[in-house]
Amino acid sequence: MTSSEKQLPDYTLNADTAIELDMPFSSAGVRLDNALASLMPDYSRSRIQDWIKQRLVHVNGRVLNAKDKVRGGEQVLVFAEPHPAELVALPENIPIDIVYEDDSILVLNKPVGLVAHPGAGNWQGTLLNALLFHYPLITHIPRAGIVHRLDKDTSGLMVVAKTLTAQTNLVRQLQARTVKREYLAVTQGVVDTDGTVDAPIGRHPTQRIKMAVVHGGREAVTRYWVLKRYMRNTLVRCALETGRTHQIRVHLASIGHSLVGDSTYHRGQGSVIAGVRDFPRQA
Repeated sequence: MTSSEKQLPDYTLNADTAIELDMPFSSAGVRLDNALASLMPDYSRSRIQDWIKQRLVHVNGRVLNAKDKVRGGEQVLVFAEPHPAELVALPENIPIDIVYEDDSILVLNKPVGLVAHPGAGNWQGTLLNALLFHYPLITHIPRAGIVHRLDKDTSGLMVVAKTLTAQTNLVRQLQARTVKREYLAVTQGVVDTDGTVDAPIGRHPTQRIKMAVVHGGREAVTRYWVLKRYMRNTLVRCALETGRTHQIRVHLASIGHSLVGDSTYHRGQGSVIAGVRDFPRQA
C-alpha cells in the first residue's frame, strides 16, 4: 500500500451496492485508473478518474489515488454514481424487443438506429430512456443496467442487469472474458482465410470522432471466420475477446476489409459496387 491510501469505515464496504471486481495479476504495476479502464471498457477514463477522486473506488477496503500502482489480486469495489446525463434522462415509451427475461437480467434485440446511451447529440430517444420507462426500478443502477454497447447502426442482442448484484456478475464475466460475443458482418473485398487481429485500439490521432489501431492503445483482439465469399465481398463471423469502441469496424478496416455501409472507416466509399450500394449500415 502507498502513503496515499486512506482507511475506510467498514460500513461502506457493501458489495450489494457496488460493482465488485478482481484485479488481475497481469495488471501489476499499472496505474489504478488505467487498470480500471481496462476492466470497465464501457466507461470513459475521465469518468473512472472522477470516481477515484470522489472516493467511490475502494481497493482492498482503501482509497487510492488514480496514479497509484496496483499489485494484482486486489478486490475492487466501485460505488459508481450515475452520470449527470443519466440523472436528467427521462423515461420514454420506446418499444423494446425482449427475447429473454428473469428476475436478474433481460436480453433484448437492439434495432438499427437506436443509440444505447445518452451522449452528445443523442440526449433523448436512447435505449437507456426506454429502459427507464419499462423498468423504473433500475434507476438506481449505473447506466440503467447497461453493461455493454452496440453501435447505433448495429443490431443485435444486449444483456441488461436488473439488479446491482447482476451488474457486478456481468461486469466480472466481461472482465474474465467468459461472455461469448459474436457478430455477422459483410466486408469490402474477398477475405482469403480465417484469422485474428490482435492490435491495440485508441482514439484516432487527428480525427477525434474515430478510433484507430494506435501504438499505446488499449488491448483489442478480434477473431473472424469466413462464412461465404461473394464476387467482391465476404460474409464473416466475428468474435470479440475484448470490447473496444468500434472494435470490429476498426480491426477489419485495418486489414483492408472495412464493412459494407460503414462510411466512417471505409476509404473511397464512392467505389462501392452497385450490388451493395444500398446497404444502410455496417452490421
